[in-house]
Amino acid sequence: MPSGPVIAVGVDPDDPESWLERATFTLTENESSDPRLVTVDSVDKTLEEIETRCARSPLAATICDDVLRATAACAELWPGLALESLAYSTLQAGPEFRRWLDERGPKLVPEETTEAVLCSRSGDTLEISFNRPRRHNAFDNRTRAGLLDALTVARLDPSVRAVHLRGAGPSFCSGGDLAEFGTFVDPAASHVARTRHSPAQAIDELTRRLGRECRAFVHGRVLGSGLEMASFFGTVRAHPDTVFGLPELELGLIPGAGGTVSVTRRIGRWRTAYLVLTGRTITATTALEWGLIDEIGD
Repeated sequence: MPSGPVIAVGVDPDDPESWLERATFTLTENESSDPRLVTVDSVDKTLEEIETRCARSPLAATICDDVLRATAACAELWPGLALESLAYSTLQAGPEFRRWLDERGPKLVPEETTEAVLCSRSGDTLEISFNRPRRHNAFDNRTRAGLLDALTVARLDPSVRAVHLRGAGPSFCSGGDLAEFGTFVDPAASHVARTRHSPAQAIDELTRRLGRECRAFVHGRVLGSGLEMASFFGTVRAHPDTVFGLPELELGLIPGAGGTVSVTRRIGRWRTAYLVLTGRTITATTALEWGLIDEIGD
């Protein structure tokens, strides 16, 4: 087991498969459909960015690599979510996340009076929409509760034959609401809350029941938890303007909304690690090529 992320550049001609499997991911400047490789404009520039980010958050980078390797080897949802959450809670109590909080400074959680999530029924279809457009539908506790309530309706009502999730305003969901980060001071309680009140489990259950009729329609920013949740859906349709990314390493954290399971299921642990360790975003076109989404359309 490597002591941290291992980025391959080129492949040992005498043992190419072994290197591709063992590496965290492999960089190349040539086009490739192999999910273990990531095509970049400049290998040298990309390596420099990765070294800088990993040097800033070496604990998070190493733990991310560990979790992705473990979840990729297990197809079951619950063990993957539990492992991810335990790792996330560990990092919440660590020095890298504390440094980010100190650099951010105090932050007031904004008061809002509108419903964070809207839900309506159209025939046998349940329509759900994130409703914090001014904050690009940043995912906060109110949004989590509203989404879980809506998903519970679909789970308990067998007459619901389709679930559609959208986001109001310029983005589907820009990730966790940074104003709330640091409000959970007990990592153990945070783990229990995250795993016992997880939209990921509800979406995964509905996708197994409804298949492709469990649909996420995404646009704008689809970052962090927004991407992690969308990836559990049976069908993800993206507007051409959509950008996707997993920026959590900048905070000294890893994906914590099920992304080490959902994103890895779609694109493999290698490209998932690339998104986390580089912090780069990808376009809808690249997301479709990788299998992160299923369709592009208005």
